[in-house]
Amino acid sequence: MRVLLLALASLLALSACSSQQFLNATASGSGYTLSQNVVYDDTTGLKLDIYSPQNGGNNAPVVVFFFGGRWSEGDKEQFKFVGQALAARGFVAVIPNYRLYPRVRYPDFLNDCARAVVWTHSHVGSYGGSANRIVLMGHSSGAYNAAMLALDPEFLVQAGGNRNWVRGMIGLAGPYDFLPITDPDLRDLFGPPETFDRTQPVFHVDGNAPPLMLMHGGKDETIDIRNTNNLYDRVKRAGGMVEKTIYPDLTHSRILDVTAVRLQSYADVMNKIDSFVRRVTVGNAPTSMQPSSIQTYVPPK
Repeated sequence: MRVLLLALASLLALSACSSQQFLNATASGSGYTLSQNVVYDDTTGLKLDIYSPQNGGNNAPVVVFFFGGRWSEGDKEQFKFVGQALAARGFVAVIPNYRLYPRVRYPDFLNDCARAVVWTHSHVGSYGGSANRIVLMGHSSGAYNAAMLALDPEFLVQAGGNRNWVRGMIGLAGPYDFLPITDPDLRDLFGPPETFDRTQPVFHVDGNAPPLMLMHGGKDETIDIRNTNNLYDRVKRAGGMVEKTIYPDLTHSRILDVTAVRLQSYADVMNKIDSFVRRVTVGNAPTSMQPSSIQTYVPPK
């Protein structure tokens, strides 16, 4: 046990990029079928990867995962460990690429994500998933993308879809309320300034969104935890369904790292994801979910 704890400590001390490379290298290649580089948008040529559990049947829950990277970097192939971890729980994992800054600006990358969800709804049955059991998930700026699609129904409508297709949204360390925007690249990305308000997920809360599960690390020095707290408060006040868990010892990148199969004993992030997905995708409505709840993770002694 001491050796394992030392190995985990060493891994969690790595940079985000290094830890992702390690987790991908050690992720199992068995237990799922990987369909790579499937084109989901002919106009842009954007592609996605699909991780289908080999024993998942033909009606498995589906998790569409949007990676983070400040909307300017990242690639679906860097998140094999996430796809494998979700498939190991019996979920079909869909990980799309989307266009990044400075190639595009707001809201183009959100339109890409919406088209990926519409494609998933139309085609995931061929990969063992259910079109009626789709959950959105994202980390960092990817959590922003997932939140915007869940909170603002217009993105999916414009892509030819419907927000009712989404049964829930999972956000890991997301930016949901980050005004004022002062960094030059972000001002260019989200401009013009007079429309900054409409870029913020907290201003799209209407109480009618699918259930949200928000998680954040207490040692996150990249995205202020107030983003999660503020979105939680807004949804709660609007009468929506939302859960929040704070992990005091996790940093910005580690809250995603610990979803990897080899690190799941470090924190219960993947267990909570598993439970949430199953609850919100059973039946016609997520009646088993509490209207609002807050938890602080206490690691086992």
